[in-house]
Amino acid sequence: EDGEWKICHHHSSVMPEQMAFAEAITEQEVKDLFHLWNDALATGYSDIVAKRYAKNGVLLPTVSDTPRTDYDLIKDYFDAFLLKEPQGEILESNVIVGTNWAQDAG
Repeated sequence: EDGEWKICHHHSSVMPEQMAFAEAITEQEVKDLFHLWNDALATGYSDIVAKRYAKNGVLLPTVSDTPRTDYDLIKDYFDAFLLKEPQGEILESNVIVGTNWAQDAG
């Protein structure tokens, strides 16, 4: 979206919509996406975190049973969650790169 990688399904990302061709991404670039998200958490602003997600992104929250499927729902989740001052840590990384998508699960 808007020329930036965005989170589509929490720890997954998709290329911006309407790309005319596939652009390669390296395994390290995929891993670095986590740091962009984690840095967004560190700001304490739910708007900044929610903007890391794609327009059609899905967040399956850690401390909520409600899937968050749009900007407003994702922001709402982080309004409360950021009060806990969370920071993420990667303990294991398993990167898979496909055409116009990438996944880092672990």
